[in-house]
Amino acid sequence: MPTTSQTRNEARRLRDGFAALGAQVIKADVLQPAETLLDLYGEDIRARSYLTSDPLRGEMVLRPDFTVPVVQMHMESRADPARYTYAGKVFRKQESDETRANEYVQVGYEVFDGQDPSSADAEVFAAIADGLAGLPVRAATGDIGVLMAAVRGLRTTDARKAALLRHIWRPGRFRALLKRFGSGKVPTARAALLASTDPFAGSGPDIGLRTRAEVQARIDALRADAAVAPIAAEEIALIDAILGLRETATNVLSALRDIAVDMPAIGDAVVGMDARMAALSKRGIDVDTLEFEGSYGRTSLEYYDGFVFGFYAIDRPDLPPVATGGRYDALTAQLGQGRAVPAVGGVIRPDLALGLRIC
Repeated sequence: MPTTSQTRNEARRLRDGFAALGAQVIKADVLQPAETLLDLYGEDIRARSYLTSDPLRGEMVLRPDFTVPVVQMHMESRADPARYTYAGKVFRKQESDETRANEYVQVGYEVFDGQDPSSADAEVFAAIADGLAGLPVRAATGDIGVLMAAVRGLRTTDARKAALLRHIWRPGRFRALLKRFGSGKVPTARAALLASTDPFAGSGPDIGLRTRAEVQARIDALRADAAVAPIAAEEIALIDAILGLRETATNVLSALRDIAVDMPAIGDAVVGMDARMAALSKRGIDVDTLEFEGSYGRTSLEYYDGFVFGFYAIDRPDLPPVATGGRYDALTAQLGQGRAVPAVGGVIRPDLALGLRIC
């Protein structure tokens, strides 16, 4: 593995390369307010982050990535368009693999530009690819926006669609919900509760944080859901078809056009993918060999909502991705108090890139 000094120099080289593209070099505090992350991702983020308590500032977190502080800074500046680059350490807990680093350097390139989102996607992808030029890596791409559009187009209740959208980044939970919503069956334990005329009969004193009113509201919501017709098997099959796509980008685009005939809700997302591929081609990317996976990006942090990509060492499948990125328009709306700015970015791990270069 490269030394700390070598990694620092490689990070500086990559950052300066992004700065040469017009990006402003910025810094972000290592300690970040935890409240923002918890509001965005819920308590699940605790399992992946290092948190501490400050007597004056409250709960704080060691920076798990740069995107959230960069978005916050950008939304305050109101610059449009804008490009940023940065280099510094991030910190991630590793609960199951002690060989993976829990702190490492990231170098990033972020573009906030709503004039031509497809062109911005291609710009960031090409910038990251150029930073890795000459390395034995392969690119993988996907589009969370296609899956989100498919879910929003399902002929079912808004509550069910919201539940599925909330768990897109948790494949197991998403699959379980889709199966339940498609079967029309209510779990046995839940069925008994919903059938009861008085679910609180014989109950003991109230314990926990939820009030009886909140529990009753949840029961009412479950009863309403139990009365909803199942999601059609044909629609579930189309979702499965999207998730099962794994081919070159051009072949996937053709398949998605066919799927859009039966699921018009994904039409705009498919048009966007077509425009992005044209923009990538203009930047010299061979889209005829570019890999695309329908489920790619679903285990990353939960802010990607469009184009997603990653670069992987060809001969080292054991290594984490050397670079990742994607579009996160919805995150800007959440952090901008409703004011959204189309945004896309990517990060490179200079230690992994340098390790491949040295080899």
